[in-house]
Amino acid sequence: MKLHILAVGQRMPAWIDEGFIEYAKRMPREMPLALKELKPAQRSASAGDLPRWLATEAERIEAALPESALRVVLDEKGRSFPTRGLAVNLEQWRREGRDVAFIIGGADGLADGIRKSADLLWSLSPLTLPHGLVRVILAEQLYRAASLLTHHPYHRD
Repeated sequence: MKLHILAVGQRMPAWIDEGFIEYAKRMPREMPLALKELKPAQRSASAGDLPRWLATEAERIEAALPESALRVVLDEKGRSFPTRGLAVNLEQWRREGRDVAFIIGGADGLADGIRKSADLLWSLSPLTLPHGLVRVILAEQLYRAASLLTHHPYHRD
């Protein structure tokens, strides 16, 4: 099983890139974590163009999605669960033999169509988090859940 993160946004600060890389390299070989950065839609001065911008980004997300991957959309209104719950999900997805694509929207969020196409809407927090920071938090939580599955002592209850 391969874990994919599709994230709208490019050219993140170095600390975000470094944080993501640190946790991605810790992932077990049987559960590699890859990041695909997607170019945000070109913004104009008119905020009324937001639906068009989100539609453009949705097209880019759809084009980048691995075929038949389970879609997990990160959204503050989604379902939340503890780290052990994430580990249970990871184990189930691994047994199903499907790749998993975690979708992170840009600064303006995601188009409704992307949310509706999700197999799971997942909330890391009810807070609105900067989309770059979500990459690091997600990578760390995936590593933490994987460490539970491999009985590595990283996670402490």
